[in-house]
Amino acid sequence: MTELPPVEYGLAVERYLAASGLAEGSRRIYRIALNTWAWALADRPAPTGPERRRARPPVLPLALLDHPDAAERLRAAAAGRGAGTDPRTLNRELSTLRAAVAWWRARGWIDGDPTTDLRPVPLPAPAEAAAPLAEEQLRALFALRAPLREQALWHLLHESGAAIETVLALNADQLDLPRRRSRPRPGQAPVRWQSGSARLLPLLIAGRTGGPLFLTDRRAPADTPAADRCPHTGRARLSYRRAAELFTAHTRALAEPPGTGWTLRQLRPGR
Repeated sequence: MTELPPVEYGLAVERYLAASGLAEGSRRIYRIALNTWAWALADRPAPTGPERRRARPPVLPLALLDHPDAAERLRAAAAGRGAGTDPRTLNRELSTLRAAVAWWRARGWIDGDPTTDLRPVPLPAPAEAAAPLAEEQLRALFALRAPLREQALWHLLHESGAAIETVLALNADQLDLPRRRSRPRPGQAPVRWQSGSARLLPLLIAGRTGGPLFLTDRRAPADTPAADRCPHTGRARLSYRRAAELFTAHTRALAEPPGTGWTLRQLRPGR
């Protein structure tokens, strides 16, 4: 029996995602992106920040993609998002919309392609590596009223000089707290730390005997690998991207010029 085409945009999104073969975590990210463009088609501003993930998109007909104004509405929305969105994130969301539109057109659900003129946003030129933080900057950083997780991560990155990826890959059962070092896996060097981390790490693990050392604030999605899920709390391993975002947000008031923030790589001690 021939499948009837969906009338509503949200249902078309779900049909596309169901046929995509993506894991549930990826489908969730694609759904957020496609729902964001629904606000543009309805000629309404999209929610931002955490509200963007939770907001219910407007109910609208899929045929709006064939409306003469659809392309202009999407261009205006892309330009507006470009002012406050990382270019790589915006380009991924544009690519997601193009792929969905192409899939819907291939099935005859819409006729036109309002994404034709949506060009990728130019990426900024690579910036020169920022200098390591000076002693007075470190004192100001460690005096911030930041959560325990952030303070422990910042101290460990600075005191160990280890790569950020290496530190975020640590598990709670790898810590040799009395010797102030990690128990390395074969072929790896131990991560060593000093008094600041020695004070914070026991508080951070709080009796946890396994799972990722640094955890997210919310429970892990269902498709998270067991190695990246805490068996005690169900939360996921903190990602590099999220750790970097939090660090920059916390340090905006300390950086020069104000509002720019620092990067995690600046925590590594200078040579």
